[in-house]
Amino acid sequence: MKTGKMITLLATGLTLIAGMAAAGQKATGDEIKAFVSGKTVQGSMLVDEYQKYSEFYMPDGTIKGDGYTGKWSISDDSMCFAYGGESSGCWQATIEGPAIIWWKDGAVDGAAVGKEGNGNGY
Repeated sequence: MKTGKMITLLATGLTLIAGMAAAGQKATGDEIKAFVSGKTVQGSMLVDEYQKYSEFYMPDGTIKGDGYTGKWSISDDSMCFAYGGESSGCWQATIEGPAIIWWKDGAVDGAAVGKEGNGNGY
């Protein structure tokens, strides 16, 4: 499958997942940590027409992306991100099977799927 078609399918699927999760209960910090730790999480944020990402979240709090690294942490039942030493903010989450839906300021802000291991080889 061509990359463009795959991205369109992913974006459509993530939008549907986010819509279904709108009524779901927010995950606790421990649930978010268990979901992301040691996994590659790939999805889109709902900014700039689906900002796509694929990151490996190491259990020690390191993020590995394509050509960059960062840090992740859990604070007050939210996942917080820092890239280049600067905070990018914190998001709450809803977890539905292999999908995680990111919430910012009470609204869905992105969605992704998680797979065990470093699927990108970063």
